[in-house]
Amino acid sequence: MSDIASIPPPRPLPIVHGRQAREEGGRLIEDVDLEFSNGQRRRYRRACARGPGSVMIAAMPDPHTILLVREFACGTHRYEIGLPKGHMDAGETPEEAANRELKEEAGFGARRLTRLRSLALSPAYMEFSSHLVLAEDLYPERLPGDEPEEIEVLPWKLADLHALMLREDCSEGRSLAALFIVRELLARRAQGDAIA
Repeated sequence: MSDIASIPPPRPLPIVHGRQAREEGGRLIEDVDLEFSNGQRRRYRRACARGPGSVMIAAMPDPHTILLVREFACGTHRYEIGLPKGHMDAGETPEEAANRELKEEAGFGARRLTRLRSLALSPAYMEFSSHLVLAEDLYPERLPGDEPEEIEVLPWKLADLHALMLREDCSEGRSLAALFIVRELLARRAQGDAIA
């Protein structure tokens, strides 16, 4: 079993010798010429983020329940269950964006918002990441969103995450990882450890 103290430090970061950016299929793609600490040179291709980023919201109406949403996912062509999420607008903090998206998607605002951490989508070839925000002390408030239909809100007990992770209609990796992170951080909070 691994101990965090036994993980060696990372190697030095590769030296960047050049970058070339271009539009490809509506995306900004960058070729990066890298030299690794062992002298090997490689050219990597990555998809660059546009805009200020995105948020995922772990909204807790009570200490044991998290609000999930079920909405249509075009990529899988089915309805998927996951955390409320959305893009940040220019000038918004992650907490502001999370509160706005929560109001748009779930019909709640939060008096207490805590940015927990960022999660990468595919760090091997994408610059994109989402901020995970814990939303507590909820109150009802709805803002108009850009969804084509009303999103279904599903309260889910944190104690039942084992059942959620086995559902075919809950397949988004960021949401699943975020739920387990939230559960762990809340358990630490209950033991008296600070979470943010």
